[in-house]
Amino acid sequence: MLFAHDTECGLVAAAALVNTAGPGREGLPDVAALDRFFTAYGWSGRHEHTDAELRQVRALRPRLRRIWDADADEVVEIVNALLRESHALPQLIRHDDEPYHLHAVPRDAPLATRMAVEAAMAMADLVRSGELTRLRHCDHPDCDDVLVDLSKNRSRRFCDGGCGNRAAVSAYRARRAASHS
Repeated sequence: MLFAHDTECGLVAAAALVNTAGPGREGLPDVAALDRFFTAYGWSGRHEHTDAELRQVRALRPRLRRIWDADADEVVEIVNALLRESHALPQLIRHDDEPYHLHAVPRDAPLATRMAVEAAMAMADLVRSGELTRLRHCDHPDCDDVLVDLSKNRSRRFCDGGCGNRAAVSAYRARRAASHS
């Protein structure tokens, strides 16, 4: 583990949330999809299961996506704004059989607020440790997803959407075509 568990979870969830939106794609089309996302990324606390909550979560995505394209100073501006707007007050918390970790807003705060603060706190750890280069865009030419490279050797190039497999298949086919010509 490169970072604290809650930092890694926050980074992965932020990238996954960003990747639910893209050109011609809506990964959170309805409340049921948000429910699945909530469960898949281990969110706890308040979850209203409403269209209003869904709209708030969707509205967070462009702000988080900007982080992947920003320099360190702009990342700090985004992170500080998210924390300030959410009235974040970091505290050590233990729940659901998890060890102590940081929560900066109450568990009954709106889901979009908790998502914003969790992402901001995780990004703050990246800034403080000089690790913003771990925030990347997928290398596949047909993909605009983002990723967090948590590998020790900083070698991750593709998102979780199967792009690594597609690239390997394309390279294999190109090698086969070249050897048969």
